[in-house]
Amino acid sequence: MKKAYLLTTFVLTLAGCVNFAEQPDLPAVVYYVLEDPSPATAETQVAAEAPTLLVLDTTTGGFYATDQIIFSRSPGTRGQYQFARWTERPGKRFADLMRARLDRQGLWHVSSAGGQVRGDMLLDTKLVEFYHDAASTPGAIELELNAEVVDLKRHTLLGRKTFRQRVPLKTFDAAGAAQASNLAVGQVLDELAAWLATLQ
Repeated sequence: MKKAYLLTTFVLTLAGCVNFAEQPDLPAVVYYVLEDPSPATAETQVAAEAPTLLVLDTTTGGFYATDQIIFSRSPGTRGQYQFARWTERPGKRFADLMRARLDRQGLWHVSSAGGQVRGDMLLDTKLVEFYHDAASTPGAIELELNAEVVDLKRHTLLGRKTFRQRVPLKTFDAAGAAQASNLAVGQVLDELAAWLATLQ
């Protein structure tokens, strides 16, 4: 009986299921903040007659609904950084950055959808791809965003567009991936804001 117990304990230890003590040799997890690198400016005063834009939270595929930083070493595969994470899930954080950017643009009264505010237009976005393509060194961030805008008064689709950015990393590590991610987000927000302005 004792022999069986020792054998089971040994197997579980090898599998990483049991941790008898802290492992000081492992690096600490580092949390990165996803940011819009566009210079912060004062919000533009929005005209009273400007339309109200309701912005839904950005959705993601199941694998991206996490605070883990995602990478790929070969086509059709995805993995997760072990010791690096986002402070917030990218879908939620991207939506917050998007609302802030559109607020600063001053063309709409921007509000999150689902509240008591009635809107003129609805923006729905999905983060299709957002990962570090590490097939080569140092690799690049791949970001793909789908966007749809609906006229809520006429119940018609005003526009649909896919935005793609590929931003090379400066360093082949999580810090480099986070920095390039910020740049990719900023570039997509630039394109998205310019596109939305044409639909006003």
